[in-house]
Amino acid sequence: MREAGILLPIFSLPSRYGIGCFSKEAYRFVDFLAESGQRLWQILPMGVTGVGDSPYQSFSAFAGNPYFIDLEALCREGLLTAEECESAALESEDGGVDYEKQYLHRLPLLRLAFDRTGGQKNEEQRRFEREAAWWLADYALFMAIKKSLGGLPVSEWREDLRRRDSEAMEESRRALRAEVEFHQFLQFHFWKQWRALKEYANAKGIRIVGDLPIYVSADSADVWVRPDLFLLDAQGAPIAVAGCPPDGFSPDGQLWGNPLYRWDTHREEGYSWWISRLRHAFSLYDVVRIDHFRGFDSYYAVTFGAKDARNGRWERGPSMALFDAVERALGKRDIIAEDLGYVTESVRRLVEDSGFAGMKILQFGWEESEGDETTNEHLPHRYEAHCAAYTGTHDNPTLSEWISMLSQEKKREIWRYLGAPCDSDEALRERLLTCLLHSRARRCIVPLQDYLGVGGEGRINRPATTGRNWRWRLRGTELCEGLAQRIAALAEASGRK
Repeated sequence: MREAGILLPIFSLPSRYGIGCFSKEAYRFVDFLAESGQRLWQILPMGVTGVGDSPYQSFSAFAGNPYFIDLEALCREGLLTAEECESAALESEDGGVDYEKQYLHRLPLLRLAFDRTGGQKNEEQRRFEREAAWWLADYALFMAIKKSLGGLPVSEWREDLRRRDSEAMEESRRALRAEVEFHQFLQFHFWKQWRALKEYANAKGIRIVGDLPIYVSADSADVWVRPDLFLLDAQGAPIAVAGCPPDGFSPDGQLWGNPLYRWDTHREEGYSWWISRLRHAFSLYDVVRIDHFRGFDSYYAVTFGAKDARNGRWERGPSMALFDAVERALGKRDIIAEDLGYVTESVRRLVEDSGFAGMKILQFGWEESEGDETTNEHLPHRYEAHCAAYTGTHDNPTLSEWISMLSQEKKREIWRYLGAPCDSDEALRERLLTCLLHSRARRCIVPLQDYLGVGGEGRINRPATTGRNWRWRLRGTELCEGLAQRIAALAEASGRK
């Protein structure tokens, strides 16, 4: 079946109180997807964000972001009032997400809601806590200790806490019981609200494409609980960290800073941690996109403390051994492999052997480094059916911004490829969308900004930069009936409705 979908992060949804969440506007967006003839809604990771606000640097590989909890739902449950939510002043001046406001003012609101429960739990919450105990108990304790220490990263905790000494753990559980239960409360409401939204989407014929980062944050419950699974020294500091070599995004490469895996330990344990992680992901999503898939073939290691990623080295990853173990445990699953960046023949073989769908990016079809029209696999006429094709990802410019940055010569080249006379940038955007959707790719997923014609202000992330990313939000008025009809017409004309 040929499918079309839209990429829009949860935080970009229109809603009250400063950030997209699981509110009535999210349900309206699902309705919009159905009216637009779409079958897929792709989102970004939903993990708890910290310094830098990146969803790819989370305090847990399993926990959900409490900012996405719908405050209005808590009002309906009698745990908050509309006046309390309004007085928190969570909206930013420019309409984007202000994460500092969310941290300083939304979390106290959520704590107030928790306090009003009086510690009472219904059977649904008790069942959730029992079923999620394998990760929830440690995560909640991790967050409680972090709060008690003023937010210090785990690397700066005192040694008995950092090393999880049994007496220190027991004392922390006793002393921080209320804080632990607060974080369990947050995760329950995240899970309950997300489950309801996903069920609504599925009932409308919309499947959710989730996003699984390959790495976890050094300051995370995952590293704290199982340091033996990561490449750390005796003091718990990384020996080497993740990144990628110099490329079109950054001449110094990208220094992500995540700890690397001890793949030999994972192999000895039958990749059980990864199996649990993917099983959890498929409890949240219908399809999973695995970020930086090439890292499972070979990964870029940068010595800890390096100022940039220029002098890293490539190391061998687990390759098919990991995915064979996953398939034995979970069966065949619907996975999209983000096979972008420096792709070698061995990476291509891994994607092929796994049976996962690779990714194609229309913008890369005319990047100088990607080859000519006879070799560039990102040109739409070269797409094979078993792939997921995009105009761009969250790391790319919007389609309108990308077009605006092209030289006139490059624009003429693209018009010649499309077989149409040169016209306006707006016409070129529409032609490229049509070209993508008419390609052989079974799945075509378009960032909503590209249907809207949003420029550089709508870019989600600029790799190797910090401070202004992960902020763009819809106002809500853009999701009009006319837009839905136009997108539906494109989907129908390309056999995707």
